[in-house]
Amino acid sequence: MRELLQQIRLLDPVNQLDRVGDVLIAGDKVEHIADHIDPSDSSVQVRDGRGLVLGTGLVDLYSHSGEPGFEERETLSSLGAAAIAGGFTRLTLLPDTVPPLEYPGEIELLQARLANQPLRVQVWGAFTQKLQGEQLTQLAELAPGVAGFSDGVPIANLTLLRRGLEYLKPLQKPIALWACDRQLVGQGVMREGLVSLRLGLPGDPALAETTALAALLELVEAIQTPVHLMRISTARGVELIQTAKARGLPITASTPWMHLLLNTDAIASYNPHLRLAPPLGNPVDQQALIEAVKTGVIDAIAIDHAPYTYEEKTLAFAEAPPGAIGLELALPLLWQRFVTTGEWTALQLWQALSTRPAHCLGQAPPTLAGGELLLFDPERQWSVNPDSLQSHSCNTPWLDQTLQGKVLQTWCASSG
Repeated sequence: MRELLQQIRLLDPVNQLDRVGDVLIAGDKVEHIADHIDPSDSSVQVRDGRGLVLGTGLVDLYSHSGEPGFEERETLSSLGAAAIAGGFTRLTLLPDTVPPLEYPGEIELLQARLANQPLRVQVWGAFTQKLQGEQLTQLAELAPGVAGFSDGVPIANLTLLRRGLEYLKPLQKPIALWACDRQLVGQGVMREGLVSLRLGLPGDPALAETTALAALLELVEAIQTPVHLMRISTARGVELIQTAKARGLPITASTPWMHLLLNTDAIASYNPHLRLAPPLGNPVDQQALIEAVKTGVIDAIAIDHAPYTYEEKTLAFAEAPPGAIGLELALPLLWQRFVTTGEWTALQLWQALSTRPAHCLGQAPPTLAGGELLLFDPERQWSVNPDSLQSHSCNTPWLDQTLQGKVLQTWCASSG
């Protein structure tokens, strides 16, 4: 099928393209872009694109799958559908399924279950056995079938981490690490500060991130294995990354999308859907992350989609498991907060959600000519509820709210 989108806004960060024009799409690929295209062929379907955005597909750096092990939270089918509904053409899954993704056969089976969905699904292979941080997996055996390696949880054993980084260096696969000292976190459930004291909730100090991050950066400087730093959430963490990049360390970094939109002030509602790990930052942390994404010190925005059932999340704030869904919500909320207000350009947002996440994975990023596209209506309003969400779970603080901005269609030329 051939379709002509007339006078639509085009976004392609790789080619620094942000313009209005006509686009002819054949199947799932852009055939031609011009100021005006005459729909002379009667078989071409014509759509008025005014007010709409045609952008490159979004790239998910890391998210959680319920299946296998917790299908009541999310199946692979619903997870893929949620990604497509959110404009993601690449979905990258963390290995914390049951059992963990630490053997090639398990990874092949998972990917086969998603082979028919129109998006590219890849996985982070487990870095340590059973994600326990005690013994490395067979990294070389796993390497051909994974996007990279990550446990998705902090690794406290620095001797093991050093050995793993040395072993991974020749494999040329990214490794994603979460800098977090769980001993310093203790019983903390929100960022330590005046707000945590006022709300009477145990504080998680910024030091839990920054001390672990400093140790990781020392290892990277000594070994020079490229590392992706997950879930950066503090202003001091941004400073450490900026300094390390200025010294030429081979690192990339990401921050969770909700940490750009909210801070500790939001937790006054005690909404368990705001219980996250790492926790929402103080206002100074939020502002530092916003500026770091804009300037590229923080390379990418991660979704870290973490589904939980209603029963699991309907607890007191401190007792609820940390995590929230996000694949279907991130683009409209980030667009309204940053692009509509003029704080970021549309290309800056797209770089952080599409181009730079691909770079963090060591992959060529999506382009309009490459067959990974999304059609987005920044003005379309919709209600967030179980009927409108593709995800099985509804653990989001935006539940039962009306959002502005919705992905209308997603194309992906490559799947599996």
